Amino acid sequence: MRNTRTRPWAIIACFACLFTSCQIHQTTNIPENPGPGPERAWWKEAVVYQIYPRSFKDYDGDGVGDLKGIASKLDYLKSLGINTIWLNPIYESPNFDNGYDVSDYFKISPQYGSMEDFDSLLRGMHQRGIRLLMDIVVNHSSSSHNWFKQSQSSRTNPYRDYYHWWNAERGKPAPRFSFFDVNNDAWKFDSLTNAYYLHYFARQQPDLNWENPKLRQEIYKMMRFWLDKGVDGFRMDAFQYVAKDTSFPAFPVGYEKDISKYYGGAPQLHDYIQEMNREVLSKYDIMTVAEGAGSSEADAMKFVDPARHEFSMAYHFEGIDYGNFDPNYSLVGLKKIYSSWDSSFENKGWLAIFLANHDQPRMVSHWGNDLPAFREPSSKMLTTFIMTMRGTPYYYYGDELGMVNIKFEDIADYKDISTINRYLHAREHGEDLAKFMEGQKRSARDNGRTPFQWDSSASAGFTKGKPWIRVNPNYKTVNAAVEEKDSNSVLNYFRRAVRLRKENPLLVYGKYHLLDPDNPDVYAYTRELDGKKMLILLNFKSKTSQVHTGLDLRKARLLLDNYTGQTAGESLRPYEAAVYEML
Repeated sequence: MRNTRTRPWAIIACFACLFTSCQIHQTTNIPENPGPGPERAWWKEAVVYQIYPRSFKDYDGDGVGDLKGIASKLDYLKSLGINTIWLNPIYESPNFDNGYDVSDYFKISPQYGSMEDFDSLLRGMHQRGIRLLMDIVVNHSSSSHNWFKQSQSSRTNPYRDYYHWWNAERGKPAPRFSFFDVNNDAWKFDSLTNAYYLHYFARQQPDLNWENPKLRQEIYKMMRFWLDKGVDGFRMDAFQYVAKDTSFPAFPVGYEKDISKYYGGAPQLHDYIQEMNREVLSKYDIMTVAEGAGSSEADAMKFVDPARHEFSMAYHFEGIDYGNFDPNYSLVGLKKIYSSWDSSFENKGWLAIFLANHDQPRMVSHWGNDLPAFREPSSKMLTTFIMTMRGTPYYYYGDELGMVNIKFEDIADYKDISTINRYLHAREHGEDLAKFMEGQKRSARDNGRTPFQWDSSASAGFTKGKPWIRVNPNYKTVNAAVEEKDSNSVLNYFRRAVRLRKENPLLVYGKYHLLDPDNPDVYAYTRELDGKKMLILLNFKSKTSQVHTGLDLRKARLLLDNYTGQTAGESLRPYEAAVYEML
């Protein structure tokens, strides 16, 4: 759902079945034994493309993207070279948090279509060799879920213990921070039973009580339902928070500044995951990814060490957190973070590699440069990073076009509950609202949720109706139709980068080695496997930068570069990316 580890308000993962008409094939040209390190698996060789369904393609004209809209674009998705789709929640929901408040886990939201539409979409994906990863939201449900309505009705209701309640005669419980509450208070008083209920996120998102084995069995039943339909795996939303100390002890003053330390990774969490694995996950050949898996490399390893039988891979936030909130941010620091994580997972466990998702601003605006002169080269450079690091690459819809932050000026344009409630909080506490709004231009989640830019027609070809959120005004020049025709576009560069990864096993399994670590401008590293070596050079700055690799580039073959014309080698143009094969 969102990353909340470094700042309390920061918002800041085979087959279940085979079809006789087609089979999803593994990547070719990868040796059966890739050498030392992690064993082969289809999900390590995947390229994951994340779709925010509200914003991808509207089929019925109501201004909201839907399942038929996605289905109508499956050939486009196939053309990208991606082979796995992560779909944000499409379950029935009142949409206080755009689907991350589920009111029925077994139904499709009418906004997105019907179960028949879902089944048709899944068939269409599998026929094209594309797998589907569903978002599972089980730290909390919607307050509109029948479980909660029953739980709320009386203290003796059988569903009472499906949620966390604190009877008011005991006094108010020890404070807990809420990421989306206007008052940052995670305890909501409910007069019907004279008790407080817990909500780490919005008031409409009460936390589920995983300490109740009946609740866990309900969730396992739901997971089997989707897996039996043929879904290929799950991204586990906010999962590190599901286990809680139900005595709710007081936390020290300032605990919310290191929230994951207090909210995440309770001792019983891994017991629950291992139980889930025994009862559900191990029965299917699927992929599972844990969002925000712990606050350290050691914590994350507990989720994905194969010997522990938990999840497939970890989706960590340290790099994102560092780039978002550390005042001392530097490329040198970022390289240290990624290199450290790679070292820790070199021989076991597996990581996701990403720079954007539905809880982040646009990749180019955040990590690159969205000025017209640099948007394209910086987008291509960042794509090169994602596709050449070790770990499964996750790529957010629209980044293959170089879409950028919309940077709303008016709070009325925002739709995200996080931004809206934080604005109300800032206003009520006399904070500088102009400063707040300026900050949202850089960091707001809605920057990454604007409609996909298909063409230069009205509403970027996303809908024939009124879009649920404004379309970025640059859509007439930044869109798929325009970029399809340009062999040097961001879109076609993305396809080349994906193809390079899929055709070269060393970019999946090869050893990673950092070069020129103290270089403040350039990220340089090698990947090696079975006697083959590639060199990757990435200039993260808007100026010509030098890099010192210690390698003789006269004995190298250029495989990929984001500039036309021959690269100058160790002198890199602004935001230049170059991939060499060392001969």
